[in-house]
Amino acid sequence: MPKSVEAISQLVNGQVFHSANVLSGDSKLSSESIDSWKNVSLLDAMPLHDARASDLTLVDSLLHLDAWIASPALVALAPIAIAEELFLKSQATLTSVDAFEHGEPCKIIIGVDNVHHSFQAAIVAIRGKRSSKFCWTGIHPSAVIHPTAVVAASANIGPYVTVAAGCTIGERTCIHSGVQIAGHCKIGEDCEIFSNAVLYQGTILHSRVMLHASSVLGAYGFGYRQHDNVHVRTAQLGWVEVESDVEIGAGTTIDRGTYGPTRIGRGTKLDNQIQIGHNVRIGEHNLLCAQVGIAGSSSTGNYVVLGGQVGVRDHLRLGDRTMAAAQAGIAMDVPAGESVLGSPALPQREATQMWIHSRRLPEIRKQIKTLETQMNNLIKQMASLSNGNTAPETNLTEPMALATGSTRTDVPFERNSLPEASACGSGIQKRVAA
Repeated sequence: MPKSVEAISQLVNGQVFHSANVLSGDSKLSSESIDSWKNVSLLDAMPLHDARASDLTLVDSLLHLDAWIASPALVALAPIAIAEELFLKSQATLTSVDAFEHGEPCKIIIGVDNVHHSFQAAIVAIRGKRSSKFCWTGIHPSAVIHPTAVVAASANIGPYVTVAAGCTIGERTCIHSGVQIAGHCKIGEDCEIFSNAVLYQGTILHSRVMLHASSVLGAYGFGYRQHDNVHVRTAQLGWVEVESDVEIGAGTTIDRGTYGPTRIGRGTKLDNQIQIGHNVRIGEHNLLCAQVGIAGSSSTGNYVVLGGQVGVRDHLRLGDRTMAAAQAGIAMDVPAGESVLGSPALPQREATQMWIHSRRLPEIRKQIKTLETQMNNLIKQMASLSNGNTAPETNLTEPMALATGSTRTDVPFERNSLPEASACGSGIQKRVAA
């Protein structure tokens, strides 16, 4: 539903900066023009690079000033700290009252305390609240619900869902089409399970859990022992337990425990295509990015952050508030508060120093080759002296500077300063005496 600028500014409790503010002191500007900004109609709300002239947009940094000036959008939300500066810099082309009164496009900034929160509220106001809940109430006729399953009256079960024996589904939980729920699963209140997710036997979801499409919870863990030269699967007698307010991304897989639970702690958010091995225990409020893999029996503390494609070896412990950069390969325990990167993962400072030095390896190799050549020449010269030959004139300052790290070139090289040279000289004197 279209909303006026005035309505949006009131909704987000914002301060409006518009050209009438700048020009209102001019007597030629009519009162109708001063208030004209209030009735500017906004048909949608879009990001800056996608916004049209009729859209509300947002500018969350002065770094986006040029994009805002070039954008056809005329109305933007911005942090109150930069709103006035942003407005003034974007009004450079509006030079007169006549331009304003004749409809020259002018930019309007609505300054707010929290620009992203306000933009979300504006989107909902303009587009209407988008609900992923079903448009029907109750159980779809094509769903298969075992007679012993207990489904709350306010729960919604979509087409072709299968709910096996002994399951319980809590109030206001929504289960989308094609979901398969094996026996004795327990699903709490206000959960949402998207299409084609699979819950193996005994899986437990606490309240307000969200599972995205094609996620699989409770598959057998990757554990085998050898018996008579054959790989035999280890026990798969545990389950998966997901605590409240957890979100699990599309295509993510979490294996059941061997004897007890594989557990995902309260408030944790898992991205798409993550693999969690058997017996793993993820702490509270973790953030795991796409394609993270955690091997069996490892655990994380609270508020741990793992970047994309991080790999964690089995039987490790990551302490509270540890962080791992993308593609880190973690092969040992990480203490609380530590940041690691690289493969194998090292503390951030150490890994950064190694990376900096490794970039100099081609230069260092060249220096070593040069030094090696110069030292070989020096050895040849010393051999020539030992055979009684006269050595050619050679500047030996440079190789010695490289060898010692000295940068001085004004100090002449003395042969007797080297033990080898002194020995060679003694040999020559003995032969002459003879």
